[in-house]
Amino acid sequence: MKYIEFGIGNRWLVRTETELADGTEIEEEGIVRPVRFHSLYIRIWIHQTVWVLDMREGFKRARKNRIAFKLIVGITSH
Repeated sequence: MKYIEFGIGNRWLVRTETELADGTEIEEEGIVRPVRFHSLYIRIWIHQTVWVLDMREGFKRARKNRIAFKLIVGITSH
């Protein structure tokens, strides 16, 4: 699965995070092709609380151990 994200709070303004079959992740600057659209999401991370509004999975709220601020619009790709 690929996550192509646009916004503030990540290392780069536009980045692609790819999850590999073994559970590891690769983070790269820009958009890594090919992109096969699966879903659109908005992620807001304030302090330790993360809210995600996803087209396919709906609304989610989670707590993280790390403190951060992120405002992200993303695309999930296969």
